[in-house]
Amino acid sequence: MDYAVFFIFLAATGAAAATGSLFPPGEWYAGLTKPWFTPPAIAFPIVWTTLYILMSLAAARIAPLQGAQYALALWALQIALNTLWTPVFFGAHRMWAGLIVIGLLWLVVAAMIVAFWRLDRLAGVLLLPYLAWLSVALSLNGALIRLNPAAS
Repeated sequence: MDYAVFFIFLAATGAAAATGSLFPPGEWYAGLTKPWFTPPAIAFPIVWTTLYILMSLAAARIAPLQGAQYALALWALQIALNTLWTPVFFGAHRMWAGLIVIGLLWLVVAAMIVAFWRLDRLAGVLLLPYLAWLSVALSLNGALIRLNPAAS
């Protein structure tokens, strides 16, 4: 694996992660009624750091492979959607728009896993925790809309 390529992908995920600092959950989110399965606040930076490293490793593994263009295009789309969700949800307080963004993100990541898996099985496996976490986040986003209809 080319470590320079890995660090370029990691820098892209770092840009996505920066939106968390620019648009923190804040008082608006704290005031929302949360579902029983809401992870503790400390879980989010730990999980996202791990996921960003895994998705960067997966992308660096497939980047030099013949036929990786489609998979890398999906990687670019998912990181764009990943970056978009935080300002939409936490910045603009648009829970329905956030649900659409994260729903699209889930679909793109599922397609990306298939594309990565076809090129390098380990790269596909590295992305499975990402899809699992997105499933929780998608459910959480939907539950927040249901539990807080006036805020959505």
